[in-house]
Amino acid sequence: MIWQIQDAKNKLSEVIERAIQEGPQEITKRGKKTAILLSINDYLKLKRKQKSISDFFRTSPLSEITFERSKDLPRDIDL
Repeated sequence: MIWQIQDAKNKLSEVIERAIQEGPQEITKRGKKTAILLSINDYLKLKRKQKSISDFFRTSPLSEITFERSKDLPRDIDL
């Protein structure tokens, strides 16, 4: 559901309950999307999915590939 910020302030308990029951609640300020209220369970799911960049590369299927620098001489070019 989408809530205007003033309504969200006035009905905070309802906004929280809906976040728990229905999922993320969007909050707008002057008609612009401003915030999302998540239940703690939704937040923890998102947080669990995050990995560090080093973990990402370490577990990548491409981690077995090795690269070697070419020992060829640079090519000649006309300037």
